[in-house]
Amino acid sequence: MRAVIQRIKSGSVTVDKKQISKIGPGLLVFLGVSHSDTTSDAEYLADKVANLRIFEDQDAKMNRSLIDAGGELLVVSQFTLYGDCRKGRRPSFINAAPPEKAEKLYEYFTEQIKKKGIPAQSGQFRAMMDVSLVNDGPVTLILESK
Repeated sequence: MRAVIQRIKSGSVTVDKKQISKIGPGLLVFLGVSHSDTTSDAEYLADKVANLRIFEDQDAKMNRSLIDAGGELLVVSQFTLYGDCRKGRRPSFINAAPPEKAEKLYEYFTEQIKKKGIPAQSGQFRAMMDVSLVNDGPVTLILESK
């Protein structure tokens, strides 16, 4: 699994001009699933995202996790994270998991986050989404389970 994580002040997802999710301060996670990913990859990334110390403490140092900061999480499926652009001019998505597998692991990841007590919202799988966010920092990181 591959995740692009952004620390945000707020974020939302709109589908067909209707807002389907919205969060306040926390993290926006764009999540990609590959053919070889399993539930253990989702568990690893959920634990990493929840406990990664990227929120500032009283000394303005990145020393607090999403849990410590009491933040929310917005997760958006993003198969294009497995786009391979090395050859030609059109990305190949052969490394992305098929939709049925990807959706199950995407939902499993979100469940794992919620089990940690983190308020979590999500986008709509396989939909054209308008994702809005206000970056905080900006702080953007890339995580991989393998």
